[in-house]
Amino acid sequence: MPSSGRTAAPAPRWSRRRGVLGVFAAFAAVGFVAAYVVPVGAAVTQAAADEVAPVSLYAHSLGDVQSRSVAAEAEEAPIDLGRDGYSVAAKPTPTPAPVVASTGGGWSPPFVTPDPGTAQAIAYDMVAARGWGDGEFACLVALWNKESGWRVNAYNPSSGAYGIPQSLPGSKMASAGADWETNPATQIAWGLGYIQGRYGAPCGAWGHSQAHGWY
Repeated sequence: MPSSGRTAAPAPRWSRRRGVLGVFAAFAAVGFVAAYVVPVGAAVTQAAADEVAPVSLYAHSLGDVQSRSVAAEAEEAPIDLGRDGYSVAAKPTPTPAPVVASTGGGWSPPFVTPDPGTAQAIAYDMVAARGWGDGEFACLVALWNKESGWRVNAYNPSSGAYGIPQSLPGSKMASAGADWETNPATQIAWGLGYIQGRYGAPCGAWGHSQAHGWY
């Protein structure tokens, strides 16, 4: 059958053509897949990179606060701790007030001229002889008015004191004279010696008597 042999001859050429087309189709498919996979891989890589350092709202806010704090600290004016602007003055030592002998709550008895021939008149002359003034005599008058009323025979039964100066005991006045029991001059002389030796002057004795009730 000559006709069937002529039609079967072209079959190999069609098979080679289909093989070439299959190869091209395979390369086209690979190229398509590569074109799709590469962008997807890049996107996945970028997403992974974005997930490495997640930033939360709290972290962002804290960063802003710290930034503002650092900026505020940087803008604060420096504090001058130097001591050049200060001066130190020593506290003045107060001047002590002069000490004034107390004469009994600030009250000084007035001076009254004694009647002549009285015990006070005798005492006035003795006070002047010691160099004391009328003020001291006034203190003496007030002191012995309180102690004995200027009576020669004044006696304190509770203590045993006796005479114008209220000597305790009365026999001490014997050093000024044997008539110490009856003579006002003897009693006054002893009393002034006692006052001068213990208080310096009659006003000192008067002040002590006012403060403590005795001299």
